[in-house]
Amino acid sequence: MRRFCGLFILTLGVLVTCASALAQMPTPVAGQIPAEAFFRDADIADAKLSPSGRWLVVKTGFGGTRIGLMAFDLQAKNAATQTVRYTDADIRTFHWVNDDRLVFDLVDLERGSGDQRVAPGLFSVRPDGSELRQLVKLNSPFFVNSRTVGREPLEWNHVLLGVPIGGGDEVIVGELKFDGGRDLKSISAKRLDVASGRTASVSLGAPPNAVRWLFDPKGEPRVIVSVKDGVTQVHWRAPGRDDWAELAHFASLSPAFVPRFVDASGDLYVTTGDGPGGTDVLKRFDFKAAQPQADALVSAPGFDFAGELLFDRDSGMAAGVRVDTDAETTVWFAPRMKALQQAVDAKLPGRINRVGCSRCALPDAVVRVYSYSDQDPGQYWIYRPEGERWVVVGPARKGVDPREMATLDLHHARTRDGLEMPVWITTPKAPSASPRPAVVLVHGGPFMRGSHWQWEAQAQFLASRGYLVIEPEFRGSTGFGDKHFRAGWKQWGLAMQDDVADAVLWAISKGWTDPKRVCIAGASYGGYATLMGLVRHPDLYRCGAAWVAVTDPRLLFGLDWINDLPEEYKKFGLPALLGDPVKDAQALKDIAPVEQAARIKVPVLLAYGTLDRRVPIDHGNRMRAAMRAAGQEPEWIAYEGEGHGWQRLENRVDFAKRLEAFLARNLK
Repeated sequence: MRRFCGLFILTLGVLVTCASALAQMPTPVAGQIPAEAFFRDADIADAKLSPSGRWLVVKTGFGGTRIGLMAFDLQAKNAATQTVRYTDADIRTFHWVNDDRLVFDLVDLERGSGDQRVAPGLFSVRPDGSELRQLVKLNSPFFVNSRTVGREPLEWNHVLLGVPIGGGDEVIVGELKFDGGRDLKSISAKRLDVASGRTASVSLGAPPNAVRWLFDPKGEPRVIVSVKDGVTQVHWRAPGRDDWAELAHFASLSPAFVPRFVDASGDLYVTTGDGPGGTDVLKRFDFKAAQPQADALVSAPGFDFAGELLFDRDSGMAAGVRVDTDAETTVWFAPRMKALQQAVDAKLPGRINRVGCSRCALPDAVVRVYSYSDQDPGQYWIYRPEGERWVVVGPARKGVDPREMATLDLHHARTRDGLEMPVWITTPKAPSASPRPAVVLVHGGPFMRGSHWQWEAQAQFLASRGYLVIEPEFRGSTGFGDKHFRAGWKQWGLAMQDDVADAVLWAISKGWTDPKRVCIAGASYGGYATLMGLVRHPDLYRCGAAWVAVTDPRLLFGLDWINDLPEEYKKFGLPALLGDPVKDAQALKDIAPVEQAARIKVPVLLAYGTLDRRVPIDHGNRMRAAMRAAGQEPEWIAYEGEGHGWQRLENRVDFAKRLEAFLARNLK
């Protein structure tokens, strides 16, 4: 394989890049950080140690126009080698299979998001770039120069499900089966030898409609979750058995528990919603009692359990847990890992330090550290406890100076009906003598969590332009307990909308923002809430920016050629969460912004992707026509080839600049 640029070498504390890479960096404008600095792809998107700690492989765009993999031999003076890079595709994800082989899949970042295919393929390669092999075909327009060695690659409908520990050559792939349309019917599991291409089924008579698998760290299938007609079934395969036993079945929207992890001993870890305030907590499952144990292993009051169980790479036993509350926290059970985490935290205080290591229990352990904060997109380090040696790998994003970034804090506000609502506030770095103009940024979903304590491009970009950014976790948002989630059912445009307004009024009451200079903005559901905010609370907002926005919730129930929501969700999820298209027909009409366009009296920016199948551009066309008929012409952008969001860098930057100009005209 072609070697990487000779100037790109990992040295003690210094990362030097090729001139060609530096030439791609945006040129700062005096007094203002360019939009490109926020929205371009990360310089280092990921970095992973091989099992032995000899190799560090980095996912990076340095030295070329595409995202590739670079390998550093940590036992040979950090010599750098280009592992793989294409001229017409980018690395999407990668994983170590053993110390000599990696697997990866692809995406094309120069195409719009609507022009992507669902199948990313799968490839294997050695860290030095040799023996590049295609394991799964691409159902895409990509052309990649890779050889098929031995067997023909698997068809495009195979995806990576897991990589067992132990140093073997096998990974677990799932074969996706569809119901004749685009809806996933089931997934069957196989072992795939990345060296030979041979496969062996591990489904073992799996029950029908299996849509989720859990494996123990050694790759043994232990849990199957199947879904059909609004009912979820959980099946278990015990160690030493080849048959599947049903553990439970329940309505999909009211789960008794959710299986999360299985360790090497066969312990099953689940989450249940019986924590303080109905929050999800992590428990072991009691097979004798056929239910989760009474005592919680991990509980985070005010937050649902969100995170992962961390396994020892050699034994497969649980070694720690990583939990995301307002910010990420790692708690190690193993004394050695606890000591390593403490040493890293002492070196890099006031930050989130994500630690992974090879040869962890030995004196010559090699530790990879990813360290980040709300103001810093992150830095990568290699730490060797023996001799306390630290080597900087590099920043996630060159050109982003944490000293110039805004701060992010989680607050709580009371809604008009007494609900306690989390609200994220991003405060610009520059001091202000008066209340600031503000943008209330409404997250999409809507049944998901909005933000986390970390650097986020959109909020930081808006803050860099002087705006206070208000991000409410309105009712219906997940991550804050079942009560908060269920309070949002059938509340689109109603109490959910009032929550957004209440977050703004709360920030005004604090003296943080100017009540006469507030704009509402968001994508997808956030775009819907933007338009309904202008309808429902017309005196609160000076303008609204909505992209890939739902303008008529009734269209979400359309056929799969109209939108790509699964039929199972349309039949059994949306009627409960949004409203029944027949029984609640009038209510759905009443909360459709397109039906109330004449009530919008302030400037509006609308943007869509021409190939969006989640919220097709018909939503935008109808809203634009309705506003035009009412004498209120919106600003309009349609990005060719894009889907439900902007993937091409030029479109991301173009939209950021258009949004910046729109806000400046209306808030300053």
